Amino acid sequence: MPLADTAHLVLGANGGIGSELCRRIVADGGRVMLAGRSESALSTLAGELGQPARVVDARQVEQVEQLASAALEEFGRLDGIVNCVGSLLLKPAHVTSVDEWQAALETNLTTAFAAVRAAARTMRKPGPAGVSGGSVVLMSSCAARAGLANHEAIAAAKAGVIGLVLSAAASYASAGVRVNAVAPGLVRTGLTEKIWSSETAAAASEALHATGRLGEPADIARAITWLLDPEASWVTGEVISVDGGLAHLHPQPKRG
Repeated sequence: MPLADTAHLVLGANGGIGSELCRRIVADGGRVMLAGRSESALSTLAGELGQPARVVDARQVEQVEQLASAALEEFGRLDGIVNCVGSLLLKPAHVTSVDEWQAALETNLTTAFAAVRAAARTMRKPGPAGVSGGSVVLMSSCAARAGLANHEAIAAAKAGVIGLVLSAAASYASAGVRVNAVAPGLVRTGLTEKIWSSETAAAASEALHATGRLGEPADIARAITWLLDPEASWVTGEVISVDGGLAHLHPQPKRG
């Protein structure tokens, strides 16, 4: 089991991807600090997995740093931090309000920066006793690479995550901290339900993906688990597309 005897902090643990990831970590024999904004959802997941949980607003950089320190104290080690916090805003720029723009940046980019900053302060080697580096995994999006209409705010925020990955990976490689990201396509979660719950919208979205289907939380969680695995220690500064081919492929139209 690749994550046996490891310890991680997952921000946005109560979301569709975050909860699937936490289940995989625990199934592998690892430990995880569950973090999110919904106390009731966290409590339910914590009871299911038998893992500690903390309420946090990941947009608040200092809160995330304090939480990482708490996870290190709780487990005696911290091998990885994953940011699964995110939002969805499908609007062109001219009808996107300034408040919506700021919210998109804070939820998708500031939370990613907070995860990197916290990791750099708690996981670098040499550091506190038992600290020997680790893995940071952030969430980008195919929208940052594919040029999708009506995604301006989200695409900009998620493109910022890519820049953050590259710079932070260079900054902390010598300290043993790897920084990578996953860039999903449309995944069936509660966040995207308004899209895939509509038969027409779901069919249109499926047609954009070369594989002909939407993603499932397990598709993304598998990729994150691999990036957390110590055996992936030679992988840093990468943004892995897990998107059914949406960002890079132009499939042939189906023929009758």
